[in-house]
Amino acid sequence: MIRGMGAGIQVIGAGLPRTGTRSLKLALERLLGAQCYHMSVVFERDFVDVPAWQAALDGQAVEWAGVFAGCVAAVDWPASVFWRELADLYPDALVVLSTRQDPQTWWRSADRTVWSVMRRRQHVDLPGEWFAMSDGLTERVFGEAWDDPAAAMAAYEGWNADVRASCPPGRLLEWDARAGWEPLCERLGVPVPPDSFPHTNTTEEWLARASAAEAP
Repeated sequence: MIRGMGAGIQVIGAGLPRTGTRSLKLALERLLGAQCYHMSVVFERDFVDVPAWQAALDGQAVEWAGVFAGCVAAVDWPASVFWRELADLYPDALVVLSTRQDPQTWWRSADRTVWSVMRRRQHVDLPGEWFAMSDGLTERVFGEAWDDPAAAMAAYEGWNADVRASCPPGRLLEWDARAGWEPLCERLGVPVPPDSFPHTNTTEEWLARASAAEAP
């Protein structure tokens, strides 16, 4: 259960991980001038938000003012799992469904990055509480067959279809990172920046960071 957080959230991401959410985070921060919540923020805050997200997964009432303090948007997991609740709290916020060009492209990226962490958890230096939260998010979206390619791709397509069907069309922007600034700027009513769109966190970049983090 999510209850009021006060004003401030202008964009709610409904897209799953590995759909350009890191690029979307940077783009929204550039366009809106304040922080966008993203799984990377959970890491940057030394996991202090994990108990709040776990409580939300457990159906408990959570005071979100501290979690979203200073933020104007929230994308990626864990926030996107709760996009409906956030959309109810912020009825004027734009809902952005970030997608990949097809489920196969999404799976190839997820399989080599986020999913690899879930498979190798005993070799990854992350808190057990984070893995418990991540397991809860994964179970809610993908079920027990999260590591089966066909089942995971079907869940990915089902999630996107449900967002399209559930969110009023006037509030929803379906966005692919290849589209860059223009769709976001048009819906937010802001000028297109002169600088290049921040395409980042590719599979290769993700793997390089992971390798560096695991190096002795």
